[in-house]
Amino acid sequence: MKRTLLAIAWVVVLAGCTGITVEDYRGAEPKLELESFFQGPLSAHGVVKNRAGRVIRTFNAEIAADWDGDTGTLVEDFVFNDGEEQRRVWTLRRTGPETYTGSAGDVVGDAELALAGNSLFLDYVLRVPYGDSSIDLRVDDRMYLVSPSVLINESVMSKFGVRVGSLLLVIERRGPGAR
Repeated sequence: MKRTLLAIAWVVVLAGCTGITVEDYRGAEPKLELESFFQGPLSAHGVVKNRAGRVIRTFNAEIAADWDGDTGTLVEDFVFNDGEEQRRVWTLRRTGPETYTGSAGDVVGDAELALAGNSLFLDYVLRVPYGDSSIDLRVDDRMYLVSPSVLINESVMSKFGVRVGSLLLVIERRGPGAR
C-alpha cells in the first residue's frame, strides 16, 4: 500500500513539472521578428562548455543574413580560440505565422523553430566531429532578444538524454538598421 501511494505521489509530482516553452514568452518585449533581426551583417561571440560547465573553447563569428520571401539564409563563419575555422550555412523556411524549419550541412534532418514574444526556440540534431568519426547530439537552442540589436543564445547539447555540453553566445546586429 505504501509503495502504491509513493508511486502515485511520484507520478503527480512529475506531472506537475512542466518544461518551459516558447509560449511562456508570448508577451515579452522587444518582440523578435526573425526576418528583421536576421537581416544583413551580424557578429556573434561565445563560449563552449563541457558537461561540468567548464569553458573549453571560445569563438567569434561573422554572420551574413538575407531573406527572399519566406526563405532566409544565414552564412555563419566561426573562428575558435584554437585557430579552427568553421562555416555553417542555415536555410530557414517559414512554415506558419510563428514557425519555421531550418537545415544546414551538419544538421541531421530539419530543425524545428518556434517563435513567441522576444524568444525563439530551436530543436535539432547536430552532427559533430568526434575522434576519427562523428556523433549526433540533440540541441535545445533558445534565443532571447534583449534589445533591438542584441540577442542572447543558450544551447544545451545532449546524447541519449544526458547533457554533454552547452553554448552561450551573444549575437549583435551591425551596420545600417542596427539600433
